[in-house]
Amino acid sequence: MASTSQSHPSFPPRPYTSTIHGKLPNPPTGFGATSTRETARIERERQERERAQQQHQQAGSSNPLTALTEEQLQEINEAFQLFDLDKDSRIDYHEFKVALKALGFDPPKPEIINLLTSHGSQPTPLPAAPNRQPQPGPVPPGRMVLTLPAFQTIAARLIAERDPRDEILRAFALFDVDNKGMITLDDLRRVAKELGEGMEDEELVSMIEEFDLDGKGGVGREEFIAICMG
Repeated sequence: MASTSQSHPSFPPRPYTSTIHGKLPNPPTGFGATSTRETARIERERQERERAQQQHQQAGSSNPLTALTEEQLQEINEAFQLFDLDKDSRIDYHEFKVALKALGFDPPKPEIINLLTSHGSQPTPLPAAPNRQPQPGPVPPGRMVLTLPAFQTIAARLIAERDPRDEILRAFALFDVDNKGMITLDDLRRVAKELGEGMEDEELVSMIEEFDLDGKGGVGREEFIAICMG
């Protein structure tokens, strides 16, 4: 396993639909030139989830992977591969923690230990030093490791249990980086620039005015939730 002293890349909390390498998600429905593409993507994912859940229920299977979309499974695999630093197809406690954070989850240490206990396996033992016998006994839970299938199962269950409102609020925070409580014109300018969208100020102003229901100069959290949930 990789040394636990190595530093890991820092990943901010974000929706699972964003890419592993830190690209901001497209604005939600109604926000800019990307809205048509984003709306179609959201609707496609919704239909895929519903179809997968129906198949899952009909089959009577307890495998949470059947409810994942292809995009979700791809991102889970990318997170595992990114943090499997020594490429041995296993991740340890520290790698597991940051891989979950990359997917937008930050469970407390006891929960991580429980997941390792229930889904993990013993690491490959290191060669014994000369004239020294290997220490017998069970491996502590914190030293267990996870294979890719085990990580997929854990991540799939966490995704299935995630509250859609929490997802939307995480997306809101990517716009409202200074925690004002609303998305302003400056926020839209910044996100449009980061997404490479060549949008005029008139377009951005019209979007704010369309969704700013009480004329405060920006789109608040509840208004943003209403936009995303349609």
